[in-house]
Order: sequence, then structure tokens, then C-alpha cells
Amino acid sequence: MERSGASAMLRLRCLPISGRLGLTGAVLVLLLGLWASNEHLRLHHQNRDQRPGVSLTDIIGAYHGVSAPSALHSSLERGHPPELPESLRTALRSWLESDSSAISGDYDNLDLGDLAPSEMIAAHCLHCHGQADAASKGAGVLLSNWDSVKKHAFPVQIEPVPYQILVASTHAHAMTLAGLAVVTALLLWCSRWRPALSGVLLLMIGGGLLLDVGGWWATRWNAGFVYAIVAGGALYNIGTLLAMLATLAELWLPAPRRSGDSTCAR
Repeated sequence: MERSGASAMLRLRCLPISGRLGLTGAVLVLLLGLWASNEHLRLHHQNRDQRPGVSLTDIIGAYHGVSAPSALHSSLERGHPPELPESLRTALRSWLESDSSAISGDYDNLDLGDLAPSEMIAAHCLHCHGQADAASKGAGVLLSNWDSVKKHAFPVQIEPVPYQILVASTHAHAMTLAGLAVVTALLLWCSRWRPALSGVLLLMIGGGLLLDVGGWWATRWNAGFVYAIVAGGALYNIGTLLAMLATLAELWLPAPRRSGDSTCAR
């Protein structure tokens, strides 16, 4: 596990305690920044598709754009709820396929009688999506009134980020994250860990970064490349997290000793 000769003098564990404390603080801030970066992405992308949490649709919408049916329409197409008569399912689909003014205007249109969407939803959906049961039975989707229904009734239209913003974001991320990858490589080189292990972590970081940032532009051309963004982001984050933890371990684990080795010798 050890490197020999002059490289031993470069080991992080050989730093004086003041240096190790300072570098530990820097690494912990980097870990905090890694968390903040992921939290920013969650807050920035979530709910683009009118549903809680970050989904593939949110990411595709950000980089490619999305035009998709509403959440209610998609549920009806999937056969939910299963007990809904086909005639009512067709009526609800027709309502949701109308223009925006008809969707809002016909929701509780008295002229439609029992075929008013509000009546059909009350009769067939509120046993799971009512005020009392939405959290436990309806996956948190509330359909008890128009204010709650309209969040799920309109088609999803997501415009991709403008070209200028994507260029600026690429510039900022490419310069800072690639620079961080180089710093991570240097920290791992000055550690006790085998080159093979460090190489795997650096491949995850560098390869993930290339997939992630490159995927932004590829997804703008073809939505199928969204998986490159997801896979690249996961590889980069996991690789960086493990590399930072390996660096902390190098700083504070006892200095390894081998026969005839002059580790940390002065």
C-alpha cells in the first residue's frame, strides 16, 4: 500500500497537525459544497412537471423541453382508477384534452350534470385523494377542489433553458468542477492508497463529469441522452464523496509503518 523514496515526504499524513487541521477544514467545506450543489439541483429542477420531487421529465424539460399530457390524463391512460367506468374515463380524457379555458370552465359546469369533472372526481377519486386520505392512500395527491385539481389537470409544457444560460452554466461548471477533479487527484496521489484505487475514483469523477456536462448538450439534441446526465452526475458525486473520505482517512489514520520504511522521516 505504500510508496517509497522521496514520495513518502508528500504524504498528507506527514503534514504537521496544524496543516492537517487546515486541510481537514477545507475538505469538509468541499463536502458541504457537494451537498449544497445537489440540493440546489433538486430545488432548481423539481416540480417542472407539476409533480413533487425531481423526475426524468424535470431534467428532460430543463435541457430539451417537454410537451406532455397532464398528470391526471396520464393516470387515466394507465387505467387508474381501475374501477372507473370506461364511459366516464372517456369523458374525463376529453375534458383534459380541451383547451385551457375549457379545462377550467367546465370543471364544475352545472350544465354537464353528473358528467361534470368535479362530480366524476368526487364520486370516483376522493376515497383516496380526498382531504382525509390523500396522504395515506393517494400518494399525497389531493383532488378535493379546483385549487388542488388544477395542479394536475393542465398539460405539461416545459421550455428548455435558453442557449445563453446553458453556455454560461457550462463555462462555470466546466472550469470549477474540472479544477476540483485535478485537486482531488493531487490529494489522492499524496495518500497511502494504492494507485489502482485512486485511479478508479478519478475515473468515476472525470468520466462522470464528462457524461454529465456533455449530456446537457446531447440532451438538447435528443432527449434520450438524459440518462447520461443522470449516470454522470451519480458517478461524479459518488466518486468525489469517496475521494474526500479517503483524504480525511489519510489525514487522521495512524501513519502506516513498514520494515525499513522511513515514512514521515525528517
